[in-house]
Amino acid sequence: MKARSEFRDRADVEVAVLDALVARADEGMTVLELRSGVDAGIDELEGALATLKDDGLIEVNDDGERVRIFPEDRVVPDPGEVPDDDAGLLDTIRDRFGL
Repeated sequence: MKARSEFRDRADVEVAVLDALVARADEGMTVLELRSGVDAGIDELEGALATLKDDGLIEVNDDGERVRIFPEDRVVPDPGEVPDDDAGLLDTIRDRFGL
């Protein structure tokens, strides 16, 4: 599952982080899990997490044993909602040619 379309016009690393978090929205992810699931260096990942936190798109929970990161509810699409970038080939052609 991918983040809602209105949150996809961000830096590639930020979008990859949001997508990974949305895919595991219920259990969240640790930084190590994100690091293995997002193709980015640790510095890029750290910067993306800081930006997403500042923009209020992620929540960080520390239960004393482990720090887990979750997407904010508004980033997670409703069940059955299809992100705009998942449009089919015909929809893409229609949009491109204004049909």
